[in-house]
Amino acid sequence: MRRFLAISIPVFAIGFACGAAFWYLFSPLFFDDVVSEQLVGADTLTEVASGNFRDADRAHRGTGTATIFARADGSAVLRFTAFEVTNGPDLEVWLSAHPDPQSSSDVSDGDWLSLGQLKGNVGDQNYDIPAGTDLSQYGSVVIWCEQFGVLFSPAALGAS
Repeated sequence: MRRFLAISIPVFAIGFACGAAFWYLFSPLFFDDVVSEQLVGADTLTEVASGNFRDADRAHRGTGTATIFARADGSAVLRFTAFEVTNGPDLEVWLSAHPDPQSSSDVSDGDWLSLGQLKGNVGDQNYDIPAGTDLSQYGSVVIWCEQFGVLFSPAALGAS
């Protein structure tokens, strides 16, 4: 009986730890986090720039439109419409200085501004851009996995 316990307890503990790690890393791939936000005060906003999300690679895919709107008070808002991206752990929304990032190093080696955690991997959503941000310094919007330093989906911005 002692031998059975000496073997089964470590095997159970290792199996539990591996199962928990697997669930944490891969469960986002099986579930969508849907968001449906309205754009408040849309009639008073001025479109500054926009671009379409594209796939970063075969595993990290994205579609939809990213649009930056200026508010009368000098602040701005980033709006995603018809947005969908591969889900993953610790995804963030970044403005990147790179005009059209093709790889993770294009983003991480340059200047960027984090707008916070991605609210959901599917749906229309808004992100406030801090007042005083020089939008001319940023050429793209990227969905970034902070935990692994991986580009999930970029959208090159063009002037509107």
